[in-house]
Amino acid sequence: MTTTAKGIHRVAVLGAGTMGHGIAQVCASAGCEVALYDIDEGTVLEGLDRIEGNLDKGIDRGKVTRDERDTVLDHLRGSLKVADAVAGASLVIEAAPESLELKSGLFQAVQKAAPDDAILASNTSSISIERIAAGLDRPSRFLGLHFFNPVHIMKLVEVVWGPETSHETLELGVAFVRRLGKEPVVVKDAPGFASSRLGIVLGMEAIRMVEEDVASPQDIDKAMELGYRHPMGPLKLTDLVGLDVRLGIAEYLHETLDSEAFRPPELLRRMVADGKLGKKSGEGFYEW
Repeated sequence: MTTTAKGIHRVAVLGAGTMGHGIAQVCASAGCEVALYDIDEGTVLEGLDRIEGNLDKGIDRGKVTRDERDTVLDHLRGSLKVADAVAGASLVIEAAPESLELKSGLFQAVQKAAPDDAILASNTSSISIERIAAGLDRPSRFLGLHFFNPVHIMKLVEVVWGPETSHETLELGVAFVRRLGKEPVVVKDAPGFASSRLGIVLGMEAIRMVEEDVASPQDIDKAMELGYRHPMGPLKLTDLVGLDVRLGIAEYLHETLDSEAFRPPELLRRMVADGKLGKKSGEGFYEW
């Protein structure tokens, strides 16, 4: 097994969407050779384009030099095959949609092709690490690395340890997060971990307040931003994450924890059914 975070030179990121491309960017920025995998070629190309766009914005803001941008892009490559992406990888980070079946299936393919000493990690925001790792030959080297969107800006990463995660794997996860310039928080494997469990409660209650016409989405968000110094209100955050994503997490937590605090409001269900998914669809609680 790799003994230090500095020894992680090759990273595979599985999933080139909203979270995956950002994870790939920060890993490449830390000097890793990164393979960005997705089953769809268009998604891979879009993910790489979004990384280049993020870096160009960094240049415009004086935070990234052109040489730094070019170096990061040189560290990145796309891949359409899991076996190709994970070959020689020291770390594999899965960033697929929140489906236990999908994530478990991916890791079954990963363990057949990745080096025996590779660390395997999931970016899941709510699904049990123990359940995802259930079919793995070496669950001791599996953990959660839950990044936040937009990854290249947000500092927090939840490092989630399951019941079979080894102490060495956990320490490596924490050290690698720090190498990325992020701040790790260590969380025991529990439904919703820390951030999703707290964030979903706040988000669902904010949606119920809109449903009950307590206040406008803008005023609810402003109350949290100015009254509690949240950088972004819960409804704007829901738009950014995706209403469909938040609905899926809320349903999972409601079922798993058997708590009414997580029951999705009917307004959320209607908006998702109507295709109002937030920023990615152009409309949610705000117009984008």
